[in-house]
Amino acid sequence: MPEQSLLDSMGAVAGGCRPSSDGGASEGSILLLSTSLLTDRILLYTRAIEVLASRIPVRVWTLSAHLPGLWDGVPACVEPYPKVHPFREFPFNHLRRVNEAAWDYRLRPVSRISMDRHFGKYRTSPYLRFLKLMGMGLGAARLETWFEARLERLLLRYPRSPEATARFAECRPSIVVSTGPYQFNDPGVVAAAKLAGIPVVAYIPSFDNITTKNRLVFTYDAFIVWSEDQKRQLEAFYPSAREVPVYAVGAPQYDVFFQERFHQSRSEFCAEAGLREDRAIILYALGSPNLLKGEADGAVEFARWVAQGRFGDAQLIVRPHPVFDNGELHDRLAGFGPRVLLQRVSGVQAGNVRSQDVGAIREWVNSFRHADVVVNLSSTVAIDAALCDRPVVNLDYDPAPGSPQTPLIRDINHVWSHFSPVAGSGAVWLVSRPEELVHAVRTYLERPELHREERRRMVEQVCGKVDGRAGDRFAQAILDAALATHAVDPSASRKWMQ
Repeated sequence: MPEQSLLDSMGAVAGGCRPSSDGGASEGSILLLSTSLLTDRILLYTRAIEVLASRIPVRVWTLSAHLPGLWDGVPACVEPYPKVHPFREFPFNHLRRVNEAAWDYRLRPVSRISMDRHFGKYRTSPYLRFLKLMGMGLGAARLETWFEARLERLLLRYPRSPEATARFAECRPSIVVSTGPYQFNDPGVVAAAKLAGIPVVAYIPSFDNITTKNRLVFTYDAFIVWSEDQKRQLEAFYPSAREVPVYAVGAPQYDVFFQERFHQSRSEFCAEAGLREDRAIILYALGSPNLLKGEADGAVEFARWVAQGRFGDAQLIVRPHPVFDNGELHDRLAGFGPRVLLQRVSGVQAGNVRSQDVGAIREWVNSFRHADVVVNLSSTVAIDAALCDRPVVNLDYDPAPGSPQTPLIRDINHVWSHFSPVAGSGAVWLVSRPEELVHAVRTYLERPELHREERRRMVEQVCGKVDGRAGDRFAQAILDAALATHAVDPSASRKWMQ
């Protein structure tokens, strides 16, 4: 279909969508919300929007709408994300803390109990301890469901996004899809949608969200998750999820690893990166610094070992987390010579908003495809590497001076619900001190086939079906949810299924 006729069919006009002839909303569209580069890349680089747009008009509200060229060619009406305000601390956030404590008491989630023990957020003031005790009392009385239902009604009445409310009044979608239900922005828009009577689907974007993040307080009309394991977790943590559709579709962000357009030969990748293709490549990939503070120290120490020749003539790529790439490692790694490379992975950026263009995705994919060994500290990086059948060494200690967070790291690896199955799967080599790290990397460089079958099984357990078509299933789940919630005329289903 020519570009203009496609836009016409979506009802898109400059600055928004076309209102209906009666002055009300233009129904019959799907609205996708995205506030992170981690979910932007699903919408930009999988077939999800393409599949949706072939059946129903698509709109996207995203923080990255203004980034030059990023959304060019996407078959959707892309608009800036509406302004979202925070809740007032009292009473809203205080009551949310009570609700958290009530459910933690009832569910006894091992990951959150561990976090509370290590960070002690409720030991900071007598008042916060009082809120926790109040929540524990509700949990002991089995009143957590009763309390959460009333809290949801209270939170819905607080207008966090008047702009979203106004947009829905002018241009009402048939269904809203939140790709960041645990983040700051999406719940503000979700509340506006629910008050307008618009069904909302929540996509759980990572395998740690359900068991480690603060609790979702809004109910949803459907959920999309990666795997059947994640579906079971969701239904255990959120009893209301047992009453609505939950679709296990795989992990859509990994579709790019199956797309030839992002593949480079080893020689092409090395030439672009300034590396030698005839030498081994070790990838030290960092996770989020919000939880574990010492990863950068570990990367610097490892770079020193590479420069000293402890791994022969192997080369090192240090890859920051794409959300937290601020260049702070540049000076610390500058003196280790040409065999140590620090990637800049932030992609396109304007102010505090960043996303990943095609070049950034290509670098991500090929960094893992061509790494000979990957070093990681208890993050999703282990999944990235195993997906590419790259040997993974996972630290079981804190590499920072004095190792202050080693007890927390050992809890993550051996207790936390999302990562202990990964660490215990045999797919990653756990190392408890620097000498073991050196030995594991050397062994994997010599025998990369070790633990291959364990890596394959672990990826399937965490991600569900891994075939490069999770984005298609993500789109189909949205369409199915729209039918299940009567967001659209069921007679449209024949067209969708063609």
